[in-house]
Amino acid sequence: MRLSRTTKYLLLAALVLGLAVIYFPLLVVLLNSFNADTTFGWPPSSFTLEWWGRAAENQGALNALWTSVQAGLAATAIALVLGTMAAFALQRYRFFGRNQVSLLIILPIALPGIVTGIALNNAFRTILGINLGLFTAIVAHATFCIVVVFNNVVARLRRMGGNLEEASMDLGADGLTTFRLVTFPMLRSALLAGGLLAFALSFDEIIVTTFTLGTGLETLPIWILNNLFRPNQAPIVNVVAAVLILASTVPVYLAQRLSGDTTSGGRL
Repeated sequence: MRLSRTTKYLLLAALVLGLAVIYFPLLVVLLNSFNADTTFGWPPSSFTLEWWGRAAENQGALNALWTSVQAGLAATAIALVLGTMAAFALQRYRFFGRNQVSLLIILPIALPGIVTGIALNNAFRTILGINLGLFTAIVAHATFCIVVVFNNVVARLRRMGGNLEEASMDLGADGLTTFRLVTFPMLRSALLAGGLLAFALSFDEIIVTTFTLGTGLETLPIWILNNLFRPNQAPIVNVVAAVLILASTVPVYLAQRLSGDTTSGGRL
């Protein structure tokens, strides 16, 4: 299909406008983290690293960062195990209700976060009698992190087919040996990509976390929200937000590279 010159310019303008709407506010946050003016006058008259030094010494931000890392790593580990098992069960076997089970696995990421948060809060406190804390937040994060891992593994299993695994077993390898030497190496990049995306998703989550983390604990996004409008905290919040942007971008970029690599075993 050939496009006219006018159509090309209009599409290019729409693309530039869309990217500007998305990324210009992020650029402002990054620049303000170096802005020497506490009122964030624009454009910045001078730059400083003072706020980065203060952020590195801010115990509240450091505690929130550690809580986010713990929750993200634990939720990712759970998602890798359960998401991979679910993907194998639904891709390798045929059984009654298979499509319905697949829908139930994917549904948590499609539900509004506030609905998921309220439902899990009620389940933990009222039905199960569990006090809210880091454990409940990890379980809550795992419910939607599983979806990311599941989708990545299912997509890779569909591309792989079963010929190599059947050939391995025809040559005398048992199921465990076939998985270790044939299946897992081909799945490795998909698992890594799914794990990176799951960690990024958990690390940034705020709505479900608000309902399931309980009092006395803060993740980094919650810390940012709680300190955003406090006096003299805005410069440090900008630094933490900048770190959060970078911490979210790197896993997503690596996951995109790994997910798109189907011929080299996921090597960058």
